[in-house]
Amino acid sequence: MQDHGSDRVRKRRVFYIPGYDPIHPRRYRELYRKEGADQAAISGYEIALSPKTSGGPYGWHVNSTQDGAAVEADIEVLVWSDIVRNSMGKSIVATYAQLVRTAATYIFSGALFGLMRLRKGPVIAALYPIFALILQALIGIGIGLALSAIFLRLIPFFTLNWVLCLALTAATLALTLRWFRKHDGKFFAYYLMHDYAFTARWGGSNPPELETRMAEFANRIERAMSEDWDEVLVVGHSSGAHLAVSILADLIRENRLPPSSWQKYPGEELAAGQGGAAPPTLSFLSLGQVVPMVSYLPRATRLRADLAYLATRPEIFWLDVTAPGDGCAFALCDPVAVSGVAPAGQIHPLVISAAFTQTLSTARWRELRWRFFRLHFQYLCAFDRVGEYDYFRITAGPHTLAARFAGRAASKSVITTPANRFTNIT
Repeated sequence: MQDHGSDRVRKRRVFYIPGYDPIHPRRYRELYRKEGADQAAISGYEIALSPKTSGGPYGWHVNSTQDGAAVEADIEVLVWSDIVRNSMGKSIVATYAQLVRTAATYIFSGALFGLMRLRKGPVIAALYPIFALILQALIGIGIGLALSAIFLRLIPFFTLNWVLCLALTAATLALTLRWFRKHDGKFFAYYLMHDYAFTARWGGSNPPELETRMAEFANRIERAMSEDWDEVLVVGHSSGAHLAVSILADLIRENRLPPSSWQKYPGEELAAGQGGAAPPTLSFLSLGQVVPMVSYLPRATRLRADLAYLATRPEIFWLDVTAPGDGCAFALCDPVAVSGVAPAGQIHPLVISAAFTQTLSTARWRELRWRFFRLHFQYLCAFDRVGEYDYFRITAGPHTLAARFAGRAASKSVITTPANRFTNIT
């Protein structure tokens, strides 16, 4: 493992990149506050939140005492929820058109069949909105036909029966679909359809407005790397993981990191008053990644190139955490290797499991097991059976990510077999 400098952290800057999520980022602050307090009570350390002290549009400050060490962290959410909301502003008819285009993209490109060779859980999650929306339409048609049959019994000899029956069925279908969309917070069919359609529409490449936002994120991370922090930690969750890969690859490829930011000596500490003379350690934590959903598409050349590049770079330490219990993630799939772009000198990522069945008590696992969307966020939450993965020790603890997992081998069941038809890169 590469040495990434001092393993002690007193001040940390965390950049959290959410997945495809239209909700205001205050949700992540409240989730951190509640779950952090729960984990601190379980694990026996202290953690408290206050308003952020650094710049940025949204974030919070953390003070924590763990293992006798006091640590401060500024956590900033890199927001792209406005782009997500704009992509979701579709009519019902437009959403069904998205269904056809998205299904065609994944099926006719062959991406769907490659993905099924990796993990069936996230493929089922991808197929769910398609079948759910079709089922909702069939329910509406079925109710409309039933009402039409009742109408025919009441007025059997009316001249324009068929016209009225057709109108009644169409009106019932429209009302049914509106009801399902209004209650999509329970079904997640429209939400997931928009999510997959957002990726499929561009064939795996990023839309211009997202590329612009990613460049802004890169600027914020670059600025933090020149400030007085011991560690700059980038956390990418779900779709945010592959955005982080490209952002970090850009920063390193364009030589935008401070000189020697990864060449500090083992155990080196900054002297009092030395300020930011030694650059921060740069760390990357990917959680619940869905990289193959993008990298398996034909136009994902940028992402595949960034994966291959980042996998060899000593400037960072990259830890990838997933869990087989998360049906929405490509659990224990090395995102570089399974994408078919693993270079000869690959050193990243270290792929480990959050092992929900071991780190959650039987009662807690029974409570969450079938709440698939909630399990996809478990990486950001408390575990009542303490294991080696602890989001709050990583983001607010006294050790760098590399030091915390030094000597840790990858999980034994890591999947590295490529099943991608498209391995071209630019």
